[in-house]
Amino acid sequence: MQIQCFTFNPFQENTYILYDETKECVIIDPGCYDAEEKQELFDFIKVHELKPVHLLNTHCHIDHVLGNHFVFTAFQLQPEIHPAEEAVLAATKEYGPQFGIYMEASPPPLLILQEGNTITFGNCTLEMIHAPGHSPGSICFHHKESHTLIGGDVHIQMSIGRTDLPGGNMTALLRSIREKLFTLEQETTVYPGHGPATSIKFEKLNNPFLLAYKDS
Repeated sequence: MQIQCFTFNPFQENTYILYDETKECVIIDPGCYDAEEKQELFDFIKVHELKPVHLLNTHCHIDHVLGNHFVFTAFQLQPEIHPAEEAVLAATKEYGPQFGIYMEASPPPLLILQEGNTITFGNCTLEMIHAPGHSPGSICFHHKESHTLIGGDVHIQMSIGRTDLPGGNMTALLRSIREKLFTLEQETTVYPGHGPATSIKFEKLNNPFLLAYKDS
């Protein structure tokens, strides 16, 4: 499995394209905002002759869904989200202007992402891990064979996702990381919604938020 990361929009959000030798791909958290960012995403797909088959949102805060409308228009894909994110997605167009962000409304979602379900593209299968806390319906995508986790804003290098937004819960977030993510293989690479990639092993040993939680 190949992973391509783009960093988009004023929030510096990470958008991911996952693909394999079959050329099928999934687009995760399209944050492309302006015309240049949308073109960059589109050009990568076309140059590599990829066929997008899923649009996945780890969660539906505005920085992760700014490109949902574009992907729907370009590739006829509706966003697939956890049911608990439906209200979060619906609110984005209304609160965007508070950040100076004006977005085209996301297309209606397909509410099919649940704990234990899988998404298949090409020869790859992603397992879903429901990890609430940053957002009620936060989903991480785990590819066992390559020890890869697309983690959204649940886990960030040497940090964690913020919990001061509506639906956030610090206790739930720390529990999600400890009981769900930290049970994965030590060598698992975590690709977060912001910042550089990290690993389960590194975060277990170094993340100050999780160390404090363990000692409490």
